[in-house]
Parts: sequence; C-alpha cells; structure tokens
Amino acid sequence: MAEKEPITELDHAFSDNSASPTTWSEARERLKQAAVYWLSTVRPDGRPHVTPLIAVWFDSALYFCTGEQERKAKNLVHNTQCILTTGCNNFDEGLDLVIEGEAVRVRDDARLQRIADLYEAKFGSDWHFTVRDDAFAGASGNIALVFEVKPATAFGFGKGEPFSQTRCRF
Repeated sequence: MAEKEPITELDHAFSDNSASPTTWSEARERLKQAAVYWLSTVRPDGRPHVTPLIAVWFDSALYFCTGEQERKAKNLVHNTQCILTTGCNNFDEGLDLVIEGEAVRVRDDARLQRIADLYEAKFGSDWHFTVRDDAFAGASGNIALVFEVKPATAFGFGKGEPFSQTRCRF
C-alpha cells in the first residue's frame, strides 16, 4: 500500500537559519530501525503515564503489544490518544521523533501474524509470538494485546548543527 505523505513544515522559531525540514522518508526509516520507544498515555484520573517498550513499523503505523492488566492497556481503554517517542539522549547530535495518534486494538489474525513475524525478525527469537484469541501468546503462555498507532501528527527534532524542528501533519 502506498504510504500517505504528510505536509512537512520547518518551524523557523525553533530551528537554525541553515536548517531544513526532516523528510518523512528519513523519519520513517528511523522509526523502522529504532530499538526503544517511549509510550505516553493518560490514566483515568488524568495523570500521565510513560513507559519504554519495543515496537515495529508496518503499513504506515507503529505497532506495540502489552498485557491486558498492564497500566498502559488500562489507560488506553479510557483514552486511546497516545504519543510514541524515540531518539537518543545526546543534546548535540541525532534525531528525536514524536508520533501523536490513536491506539487502536488489532484483532485480525492475518495482520497479527504479520506483526508477530516482524517482531521476531527485528528483535530475535526471544520475541516469538503465536496468534491466539485476537492477541499474541508468548512462549510462557502470557497474552499480549496488540495496538496500532497511525501518525496524526509527527515531530522531528534535529539536534546538533543545525538544530531543527519539523512538523508532519497527516
């Protein structure tokens, strides 16, 4: 499926004069390759919750999994809006990415199997899942719900020379 290209804008107020916008193709490649992402959700009482996790990029979206009783899954029952971030902890180099969107539960077995295959290909055999009951089942029998987050808005923060802030609207 052809991926929808966003409207990309450089924010000149937060970018060096010599900066250019981060292209969506570069951002997408970084999303595919990232090892760790941070998921931000909102608790039912309105307090924020942030946790690291792994995810895969597939078919214009990020996919992550979590146990049904984990805090992030409980939060998403009440508010599906979330943010996924990835990048590095250096101030003067790298690219940080922020993806805003809605977490939608994936229940289609064929799609779940494709995502399970991507997890194993990216993270190794420790992340082998079978698809059962509209979810992932791990070797220990633990069940994980799978969520899709298609970007509604994305931000790229280029660090170092030149610093840049790019907004992508889908």
